[in-house]
Amino acid sequence: MTTTTAAPLTSAFARAIVQYEPDRDSAAMAAARTAIIDFLACAIAGAGERTTAIVATALGGSIGGDAVLIGSARRVDPLVAAVVNAYAGHVLDYDDVHSSVRGHPTTVIIPALLALAAERDFTADAMVASYVVGLEAMARLGLSLGSRHYENGFHATATLGTVGAAAAICHVTQASPEETAVALGLAATQSSGLRLQFGFDAKPYHAGMAARSGLLAARLASAGFGGAPDFLDNPVGFHSAYAFGAGHPETVVENWGAPWQIVSPGLTLKAYPCCTASHPVASLGIDLHREGLAADAIDMITFTYPPGADAALVVTKPTNGIEARFSPEYVFAASLIDGALRLDHFDERPVEPRLMALAARAGRRHQESAPRMSSDPTTRFVILDIVLKDGGTIQRRFDGLPGLADPTDKFREATAADASFAEIPSLVRQMSSSADLRRLLALINQDVSNTRN
Repeated sequence: MTTTTAAPLTSAFARAIVQYEPDRDSAAMAAARTAIIDFLACAIAGAGERTTAIVATALGGSIGGDAVLIGSARRVDPLVAAVVNAYAGHVLDYDDVHSSVRGHPTTVIIPALLALAAERDFTADAMVASYVVGLEAMARLGLSLGSRHYENGFHATATLGTVGAAAAICHVTQASPEETAVALGLAATQSSGLRLQFGFDAKPYHAGMAARSGLLAARLASAGFGGAPDFLDNPVGFHSAYAFGAGHPETVVENWGAPWQIVSPGLTLKAYPCCTASHPVASLGIDLHREGLAADAIDMITFTYPPGADAALVVTKPTNGIEARFSPEYVFAASLIDGALRLDHFDERPVEPRLMALAARAGRRHQESAPRMSSDPTTRFVILDIVLKDGGTIQRRFDGLPGLADPTDKFREATAADASFAEIPSLVRQMSSSADLRRLLALINQDVSNTRN
């Protein structure tokens, strides 16, 4: 094998990953702990999904190992755990999003770190700090690629997640910059995931693939396995393949950690268990329910988006709750009629006729004069126009995204108030030592009391 020196940009990226320490930034560490609580809520709820069991079985989830499965008393091989736990965290589409990523970072990075904890001893503080670094790497890559990566069909949770997970693993294991550069390249060469899978069981599998690939890349590099050390600089590397001419490679290291991406722009913790792009109409529907608007009074509904703002909302006439996660027509109908959006609105059962009767009256259009939506959620808006059967009209507008400041209630809902998991939020907020991390692993390594679908 020929040994080469990493090119300048990849080398700088690798050095930032292993040398910058976020553990003295109280805002970053606090935000990370909140995100971990939110992720665990989603993963514990998702552990009971039928498709999560399919993934675990297909990967040999009954075969022994030391890594924990969230919401299960079993232990499996770390690479299997990374896939299954990441899948469980994303299967309900209830997990956080980050605007720079234009995807879901936590459900990729934390499962990779938890899987590694089965074979490496590190502290809870080190895990939290490494998660911050992994998210930073993932977000910086998202900014550097520009919008065409997502617009041309790639699912950034998967494509950027492989590198983010590898970065987190390299940080927590204190890999050298040279080893990290190779690991990042090995992660990048496994980078894949297409948006055509939105609305199917395969979409959350993207998160599992990314967590596993990032962990595997770091383990291979640590063992001396070779790979190109210049994935950011090479003319046939990551940017040339994935940016489609719209990239800004230098942004991967500019002002690294100043502030950390987990602080600004920060994560959006989901208030509703469906695609983030549908959340504004969900909030509008709930508001109108509280105001007493009846579905029977509505003749026609129109959602107006800026160009590209509904790109992820690929379903107009869902047949089941899984597809309905990507349908603003359904989301608005359910939120208006029921006054809330629950996990059982989005399970595998056929959609209810009472909800689809209203959803069928909804349509979309785009305000072509508006700037095309960037990855910044503050530029997102939706205008809701309702024509009533009596000839009256209602117009509402929602800018940005609704979100949660505290996932405590969400954790309680997602775990069905199961006392076995009740200690987790307080532990995550306070954990620091390796003993604390082992306690967390023991708490999540329990069977969920409720199995969905």
